[in-house]
Amino acid sequence: MTSIELTAMMKKSPSTCHKALVTEYGRYVYAIVYNKLRGCGTIEDIEECVSDVFADIFMKCEFDLSYDNDIKYLIATIAKRKAIDSFRILMAKANYIIDTDDDDMRELVSDFNVDERVDRSELRRVLLEKIDELGEPDSTILIQKFYYNRNSMEIAQSVSMTSVAVRQRCARAIEKLRTKLMKIGMTA
Repeated sequence: MTSIELTAMMKKSPSTCHKALVTEYGRYVYAIVYNKLRGCGTIEDIEECVSDVFADIFMKCEFDLSYDNDIKYLIATIAKRKAIDSFRILMAKANYIIDTDDDDMRELVSDFNVDERVDRSELRRVLLEKIDELGEPDSTILIQKFYYNRNSMEIAQSVSMTSVAVRQRCARAIEKLRTKLMKIGMTA
């Protein structure tokens, strides 16, 4: 959802805009908040923080109409900051003092990062969507080449083309894909 779409939807019907925003970004915000509060808060604390994130978005944000890209990064920033604030409040209520020099705490830290995982998942979804927009046989060629790691000869057999034609179509499809990704603000 872009800021232009969001503003148009907000003018039409604020409640519809709020529902659409929560539907599209609810899981993403929940994942960010959960990652920050999972060690110190209850499920209620996490859900309250998620609600606070959307309340901040609805009440405080002015969307830049010249910004035609996805507002996901703005929402992620608000969610991270709100979750950090909630973490501090929860830790203060519990009278915890976090000692960063404690070796025992380092063993408890997980290398699993929900934020990065969600970002990668979103990137894959957008990439597959744009590949699908290329149409046949370009989408099939790219999927087989980059997802299934097949060579031109194997791909040529499955799409009934010569391996030379597959390589040419692949090169052109990559350029088309690069153009589509640049239009939505994604660069390599």
